[in-house]
Amino acid sequence: MSRQANRGTESKKMSSELFTLTYGALVTQLCKDYENDEDVNKQLDKILFSNFLPRGYNIGVRLIEDFLARSNVGRCHDFRETADVIAKVAFKMYLGITPSITNWSPAGDEFSLILENNPLVDFVELPDNHSSLIYSNLLCGVLRGALEMVQMAVEAKFVQDTLKGDGVTEIRMRFIRRIEDNLPAGEE
Repeated sequence: MSRQANRGTESKKMSSELFTLTYGALVTQLCKDYENDEDVNKQLDKILFSNFLPRGYNIGVRLIEDFLARSNVGRCHDFRETADVIAKVAFKMYLGITPSITNWSPAGDEFSLILENNPLVDFVELPDNHSSLIYSNLLCGVLRGALEMVQMAVEAKFVQDTLKGDGVTEIRMRFIRRIEDNLPAGEE
């Protein structure tokens, strides 16, 4: 029995490491394909298809369906509840970590996700000539894409990054607006 449990843990660790290394290869290729870090950052956040590998935003658009099916989480009623689901359920489910939620704005429309450990940066060192690269910008695109699919427009950006010498990785999330469904007349 414990041998099977151990295999499951080893399998998840191997899958995580494989994903981390594959993501690193993607970032490396983007650095070769684009002249500057800003263009690479945009590619990691937005989403084109290159060799059938979707990035950031498109991953979020597709991931939300899987998340809703597997998590049994209902509709969130406010941005605070959304923050809790992102940190305690989504990050745990897909990256095996639980970021802390801090720095709420007085209006309750902004917060920070603090990642003590970012699994995307395992085995990574930024070269000096890529100091403005936001290596994990994929996460911001995933968050924006997923939340847009549940009618929530947000801004997500990195404000601290352990790869750049900061003590933690911090993603700042800002609620922009609720997206209204444009259903045809008579349908609800």
